[in-house]
Amino acid sequence: MSTAHGARARARIEVTAAIKEEARRQLAVEGAAKLSLRAVARELGMASSALYRYFPSRDDLLTALIIDAYDSLGEAAETAHAAVADAGPVQRWTAVCEGVRDWALAHPHEYALIYGSPVPGYTAPRTTVPAASRVALVLIGVLREAQRGPGLAGPPLPDELWPEAVRMAADLAPDLPPEVVAVMVAAWAQLFGLVGFEVFGHFHRVVEDRGAFFRHAVGELARTVGLVPSRPE
Repeated sequence: MSTAHGARARARIEVTAAIKEEARRQLAVEGAAKLSLRAVARELGMASSALYRYFPSRDDLLTALIIDAYDSLGEAAETAHAAVADAGPVQRWTAVCEGVRDWALAHPHEYALIYGSPVPGYTAPRTTVPAASRVALVLIGVLREAQRGPGLAGPPLPDELWPEAVRMAADLAPDLPPEVVAVMVAAWAQLFGLVGFEVFGHFHRVVEDRGAFFRHAVGELARTVGLVPSRPE
């Protein structure tokens, strides 16, 4: 790589990062629905035509921000799991869930971008799926390790849900029992419901000790997916 080419590549990385940072600032102030490439360019002292060379449309910029947010959240979950990798399955499950909560509380506007109200006129492309899957894959990994170790006490499912559970298992984790995958999907949704209620203020004057409440709730979710506490846990 020539010196000039390397300098251009570094400059592009720096400008891209500056564009994203300004866009995140505008998300915090105005919300995703009002994100404007022209406003971002104006705040950075760029011509709109120059900014379009980095992000051809608002949707391209939104997609980049969404992928960054999902990746940051996924990294937080993975780091939380790695910190307790030698612990029992319930403790590892709880650590991942707490990693998700900690990230969301520290990044409420980015959390709102990926788990808040849909942005009018925007449809996330499939390129967001790998980043969006990272938290679920960590939780599935906890279940896989539990199945190989202390085992899983999967709950029975009603007959009418069985075909859907089989389909979900084939898509998400073919090596896990369908009944476990079905309740894991429900627990995954409930995890983000708990976090969303706290981030968006819905626990105000309802739950005061939110940390203790959250740990208890995700412990109950661990039991619903069939995780068996080790001794001591």
